[in-house]
Amino acid sequence: MSLEVRALACSRGQSTLFRDLSFRVDRGEWIAVRGPNGSGKTTLLRCVAGLTHVDAGSVARSGDFLYAGHLPAINDDLDAGENLRSLLALRGVEPTADALAGALDRVGLAKRRMLPARRLSAGQRRRIGLARLALDPAPIWILDEPLTALDADGEALFCALLGAHVRGGGLALVATHHDLAPAPTRELRMPAPERLGRGGA
Repeated sequence: MSLEVRALACSRGQSTLFRDLSFRVDRGEWIAVRGPNGSGKTTLLRCVAGLTHVDAGSVARSGDFLYAGHLPAINDDLDAGENLRSLLALRGVEPTADALAGALDRVGLAKRRMLPARRLSAGQRRRIGLARLALDPAPIWILDEPLTALDADGEALFCALLGAHVRGGGLALVATHHDLAPAPTRELRMPAPERLGRGGA
């Protein structure tokens, strides 16, 4: 199982976000994608997940993957349990009622699982995504700023999930401004956007 990016290039309008970008992630590893706002971190993750067209290069994934964008992708009209079940269903994952309840309990939403998502705080909405990570068996994680809106306990919970994932042989590509434990296998630093342009270096 691996994730390999070869000579990837992507532009937005008249600006080149990145080019000739190559890296590989193997089982038991994770890469932290870092860089200033606008440097192409989100675009890179979307390219790797096959959601954004690339100008050049290729992405090879040998294994099923889970993608989570920087927005929580929550339906305000559904409760926490319904949102979690819907997120998992997108990938064909159908947990038992006990597994669903256990995951929500683990992320601190057991007493709020029946509330409409609109009544949850931003951090609680983000915790639904943590419960998704706990239940989805995908060996490859592609995550964009997963700590957004989480408090210290939520950040610790994410780190525990990430640690268990890589120790279990999974791999991850994570865009984050935070220092996480376990420490990344390596970092991928995106250049500042003003340093790149068509025909520029």
